[in-house]
Amino acid sequence: MKMVNKIIRNILIFLVTCSFNITTNGQLVYETLLHSEALIKNGETGGAIELLSSAIKEKQDSRLFVERAEAFIKEGDYQNAINDCNTANSLIPYSGEYLLARIYAMKGDAATSLYHLERNIGSSFRKSEKEVMLDPAYGLIENSPEWRQFWKKDLYSDLETGVSEIEYYVTANMNEEAVNKLSELENKYNDDDEVLYSRALINHSSGRSAAAIKILSGLINSDPGNGKFMRLLAKAQVAVSNYAGASATYTRLIKLEIPDAVLFLLRAECYSKTGETDRAVADIEKFLTLYPEDKRALSMAGRIYTASGNYLKALEYFSENLRYHPHDPGCYIDRADAYLMSRSWDWAMKDYSMSLDLDPSNSEAWLNKGISLLNSGKKDDACHDFRKSFNLGNKRAISYLSKYCIK
Repeated sequence: MKMVNKIIRNILIFLVTCSFNITTNGQLVYETLLHSEALIKNGETGGAIELLSSAIKEKQDSRLFVERAEAFIKEGDYQNAINDCNTANSLIPYSGEYLLARIYAMKGDAATSLYHLERNIGSSFRKSEKEVMLDPAYGLIENSPEWRQFWKKDLYSDLETGVSEIEYYVTANMNEEAVNKLSELENKYNDDDEVLYSRALINHSSGRSAAAIKILSGLINSDPGNGKFMRLLAKAQVAVSNYAGASATYTRLIKLEIPDAVLFLLRAECYSKTGETDRAVADIEKFLTLYPEDKRALSMAGRIYTASGNYLKALEYFSENLRYHPHDPGCYIDRADAYLMSRSWDWAMKDYSMSLDLDPSNSEAWLNKGISLLNSGKKDDACHDFRKSFNLGNKRAISYLSKYCIK
């Protein structure tokens, strides 16, 4: 696995380094951040530092220094991380403050950490109260007197705190509490954008996604660079099956150059729903260059090709997924479904059997294994599987039992 990761790292570095001469500075920074994030998540922090250092030679951008500081932190090199944060601050004031707060917290220096945290909260780079409170970096200082004293200050407005509460209530499925808090905010702040966003969030979580879309569309027209509003809009559009609208929203998010590769995967899902296979596959391939072992992306690519009738290509992705995830029953089912649709009965039966060895409670897998056996001329074995499927609650098995198994 270490050798595979090293190869992946070298490929990523090569691809981005080769792009330095053909991209704009903005694209260079964006692509570098995407690839360095992938390297860090794959445990290749050394590769991320190498990549970021190459990019920094081309472009002195605060985001690159902050990202390299993150990689240095992973390596336990706090001094170089601090140096990069200070450089980021010199390029764009306050851009490195939050990371400095995290570094000093991890060093156990509460006073210096909170100094930088307060500077962050007072800037345009401010983190929300929820983000700070959930950040494990503050574990060493959260019981200190400095920490307790710090949170006695009025660091966040009532509106900010209220919106955070609503987001928590929605996540926890506490709809009544969310509605009550929204009423408080509406009485005090009327139609502030954050109040409208909160209303849209509650609408979406309550199944009223069309109403959420109406609110969010207006918000984005007045604030076209707000990624938080756009992410919720895309989710709401997917909820009402407006996949074309959602793919357009994800495109706008990607154009903001937010270094989040999952956006490509989410857009690919939308493209697949609208039948734009080539675009869907291009987005998945983009994601897989960053995360080649990702189960969701490999499965999605295979299912897209299965739906288009290109079973050979689908089987390539499904087999690759199984190579990385040999103990996942869903990966066997994906490949078995492709074999079933291509009428490769014996291969389908073998993969369904493997999936059922791992998860014998899947009624659909029992049914499809039975269909594969039936088409292979093994009716008695097929009837056994149809009965298993029926006993597990699959009503579709009834027609097969009545037609082939009841004498």
